[in-house]
Amino acid sequence: MLKSMTGFGLASTDYKQSKITVEAKSLNSKFLELSLKLPRAHMQQEMLIRTDSQKLADRGKLSVVVTIDQVDKTLVKSAKIDRAVFSAWYSELKSVAEDLGESTVGIFQLCMTLPDVIRHDEIEVADEEEWKAIYSTFLQAMKNMDAFRISEGKVLHDDIKSRILILLETLKRISSADTSRIPAIKTRIADQLEQLVSKTNYDQNRLEQELIYYVEKLDITEEKTRLKSHCDYFLQTLDLDDANGKKLGFIGQEIGREINTIGSKVNDAIIQRDVVLMKDELEKIKEQLLNIL
Repeated sequence: MLKSMTGFGLASTDYKQSKITVEAKSLNSKFLELSLKLPRAHMQQEMLIRTDSQKLADRGKLSVVVTIDQVDKTLVKSAKIDRAVFSAWYSELKSVAEDLGESTVGIFQLCMTLPDVIRHDEIEVADEEEWKAIYSTFLQAMKNMDAFRISEGKVLHDDIKSRILILLETLKRISSADTSRIPAIKTRIADQLEQLVSKTNYDQNRLEQELIYYVEKLDITEEKTRLKSHCDYFLQTLDLDDANGKKLGFIGQEIGREINTIGSKVNDAIIQRDVVLMKDELEKIKEQLLNIL
């Protein structure tokens, strides 16, 4: 079963006079890159969330944000201006403006937006029951994100499978065209040789040996067999319960090698067009694999 690395999960819980919300978002990444935001009172639980996030998300650029909003607005913490910080900012900005001959109009409003000027009365007390509510909400958000990943994975599965089937159909056309390619090459060489020299002027056995050696370099029988085997293995892996993007990527590399070898060996315009088509489909498959967990 394929899972997309892209996912989104949202969950919320009412706890006493507050509402706990957990938002989990995941994007593509080779490894787990976790960005975590917890309420200050529960920062000591950061390692637990990080450990569980790694187990549940596996990999991806993951963002987990936990917020607690007061339902009763009378309980919202009051804001205060830190006069010492405000005065320091104001004096410094006013001094710089006067030195540069700039207007001091608007400095007051600017200072109100600067860091640490406005502070909130904070009573940060870790509440064990509140943490249990946060943790259960976190697990639900991760579960929702996983469901999103599975849904996206089904879309990716169908798209990738259709492209592998295109490769197999194209390989059939190549195999059909290849049956007449080698005999045509032999005939062309013999005709050209006939035009250049008389039959009595060369060794027929030596000619056959040279033709065999030359044809072996152009033969793509082994490449066709391996390419089909790789495509079949890709489809089998795609439908496994533990299918993963890295393994499929390795198989895709082997498919690419066989396609490139066929392209370098054949000297046929029709087959070359099919080789180009296969390369194009394989590139699209590789792009999709980058988004698979």
